[in-house]
Amino acid sequence: MIVTFLGTGTSQGVPVIACDCEVCNSMDFRDNRTRTSIHLEVNGQSFVIDTGPDFRAQVLRERITKLDAVIFTHQHRDHTAGLDEIRSFNFRQKADMPVYASKAVTKQLKEEFAYIFSDSGYPGLPKIVNHHISNEAFSIGETTIIPVEVMHHKLPVFGFRINDFTYLTDTNHIPDKEKDKIAGSKILVVNALQIKPHISHFNLEEAIKVVNELKPEKAYFTHVSHNLGFHKQVEAELPEHIFLAYDGLKLQL
Repeated sequence: MIVTFLGTGTSQGVPVIACDCEVCNSMDFRDNRTRTSIHLEVNGQSFVIDTGPDFRAQVLRERITKLDAVIFTHQHRDHTAGLDEIRSFNFRQKADMPVYASKAVTKQLKEEFAYIFSDSGYPGLPKIVNHHISNEAFSIGETTIIPVEVMHHKLPVFGFRINDFTYLTDTNHIPDKEKDKIAGSKILVVNALQIKPHISHFNLEEAIKVVNELKPEKAYFTHVSHNLGFHKQVEAELPEHIFLAYDGLKLQL
């Protein structure tokens, strides 16, 4: 299983003209964070979790030429806005794209991308096959995926466990019953937005506490804003089994 971090940032952490902070202007490529998403290669299949606004550039950067499914964590646009770009895979693979999402996420997608779900028959529109998921394990081919329902302030969000890998983003609370699903993971990915407390994300201190409680062999922090600071400085202060993820980082399990 190969995990590639397509993006590890937030809308706050993407270098733009309006942001003139030192982190956004850093020459360290690890400080240049696009919106959060990962790519998984497992059992001969290729999946992405979330398609943010930077999805097209991320796929081109990583030279992803095959995609078997898209899986969504939740309905916020920094995780869904790039869905239109799956049309390239429709054309290349000559097949509709399976999309796995909760009913709430699907409802939002139908509002934002009404043309994808229309019956217009207009040539060139993205083509998807929608699969509703709930807080129950599901399979894509030979791969079993276990949803982990966490809270993003008041919004339920899905993280996912695949084999010994667990991926959580956009959360500030993990219910006890969901922690049981994470137990025994060799690698845990969890969000660590910034230094100061935040209403809907773990900050750095909270994320470290989660890792210490769940005890994975290794942990990686994602969904990082420029408010967390420079990659080099932050990672130097982390415990030896905890790392700061960066765009393009690859893990092999």
